[in-house]
Amino acid sequence: MHRFYADPDCSDAELFRLDDADTRHAVKVLRLQPGDLVEVIFGGRRYLAQIRELSPAGVSLFPTEELPSTEPRLSLTLFQGLPKSDKMDWIVQKSVELGVSRIVPVLFSRCVVHPDVRESGKKLDRWRKIAREAGKQSGRCVVPEILSPVSFSSLPGLLSGCEKVAVPWENCPEGGPLSFFSRHPSLSSLGIVIGPEGGISGEEADALLCSGCETVTLGPRILRTETAGLAAASVFFGLYGEME
Repeated sequence: MHRFYADPDCSDAELFRLDDADTRHAVKVLRLQPGDLVEVIFGGRRYLAQIRELSPAGVSLFPTEELPSTEPRLSLTLFQGLPKSDKMDWIVQKSVELGVSRIVPVLFSRCVVHPDVRESGKKLDRWRKIAREAGKQSGRCVVPEILSPVSFSSLPGLLSGCEKVAVPWENCPEGGPLSFFSRHPSLSSLGIVIGPEGGISGEEADALLCSGCETVTLGPRILRTETAGLAAASVFFGLYGEME
């Protein structure tokens, strides 16, 4: 079934309207007709909705049924070491599909790239567009928050918003996600910190431990930065019952 986000600026609980981009897609690409049923996401909820009026000037729909939420009970924040090239695009897309609630790019000491303010702004706009489209495709009720890249020194202040924070680190001697889960079986929010291509330095790992984070291993194989966060998020979502 086709899925759209209602335009929050001109929609309410009784009548949804689509923005210009979705209107063009519905009219010119999908060629939908009045009376067709589609899925609409509005105010963090999913609805089955019927098209009432449809024209190049706008599409209006009225909800017929509220659908079950697809949002995970576990609010997961991914603190991702900023990678090079366009890897962050892929990380954002797949993290949104998995159910991550917030993504925070972090500038570690070993990051290969250090974008300036103008470049960061352009990338942030692109990441947010990717997150919106990934959310629509995967049926998310809420578009995850994507923050501007932050320095490692400002990271502790952001970590405090999570109940617990896990740091997959190749130098962690033992104890993986299952051990972490056994210590914290009932979390409502979790942070995962992933280093960049160069990894997390020993000094940074010490600073994270001092901030209350816990290091975990993801096994004896070294994962790329674009793999590690998605692997960790998948495992933790599974452990906390979000894959059932």
